[in-house]
Amino acid sequence: MSKLNSDNLRESIRELLKYSNEDKQRKFVETVELQIGLKNYDPSRDKRFKASLALMYPVKSNFRFCVLGNQKDCDKAKEAGVDFKTVEELKSYNKNKKVVKKLAKQYDVFFASEALIRTIPRLLGPTLGRMQKFPILLPANGNLEELMDVQRRTVKFQMKKVLCLGVAIGTVKNTEDELVRNIYMSVNFLVSLLKKGWQNIKVLNIKSTMGKPKQIY
Repeated sequence: MSKLNSDNLRESIRELLKYSNEDKQRKFVETVELQIGLKNYDPSRDKRFKASLALMYPVKSNFRFCVLGNQKDCDKAKEAGVDFKTVEELKSYNKNKKVVKKLAKQYDVFFASEALIRTIPRLLGPTLGRMQKFPILLPANGNLEELMDVQRRTVKFQMKKVLCLGVAIGTVKNTEDELVRNIYMSVNFLVSLLKKGWQNIKVLNIKSTMGKPKQIY
């Protein structure tokens, strides 16, 4: 059962969208972030969570994808207009941390076949994993377009050493209804991860990249 006030949520979203799309238009598409403050939670003692959820609507407008694979995988990527790196290219990096780090910064998500995923640590070292960019499985008969669509809608919740976290839940190009759906899904999922549910939530804000926070709980 959500404790969000629907009227307050919608009014906050309308104000946020008006500011970003009418009052102060930017030269880029602003992200809308859900900012979370927790209470009655001890990160050093209570279980830290790390989980992902695919929302109803995309959370970013400019996701950058790259396929790491054999010739067949690379051909599939080329057909979809997606960047790719061949096994030979990966081998040429010689596990050079600077080169691999530069590659990781260029893309949001990597895909790789099951056979190649097993060899990624041997080919590139641990850098991709440490940067939270380890490839996602690209099944032999998988639909790359569908996999990319899921990633565009996926948010990750990770509890670290502090009592606040933030996740992107859309952009200012989303409609009011789309943001409402994404926010409800995100908050309800977050509550399910918390030890005491809503009792662990102190405050919830939504904020566009250049806008001011708006409290929704």
